[in-house]
Amino acid sequence: MKPSTNRMLTRIKDVYLYIKENGTVSTKELADAFGSTPRTIQRDLNVLEYNDLISSPRRGKWTTTEKKVKITS
Repeated sequence: MKPSTNRMLTRIKDVYLYIKENGTVSTKELADAFGSTPRTIQRDLNVLEYNDLISSPRRGKWTTTEKKVKITS
């Protein structure tokens, strides 16, 4: 796997875990927490949402779904 792909997957996993630990968070809060641009975070959120791992109850706010997830290192 390319290093850039590995970094992206690690970031997506970290974003998911951050949302799970902090409840409902904003895209801006995630961008600040990860030192990324809002656009980069939005792409990560799109992947998570596509896989039904997160949802947006309000515009720009994100929370995890009830879908079971097995986290591996």
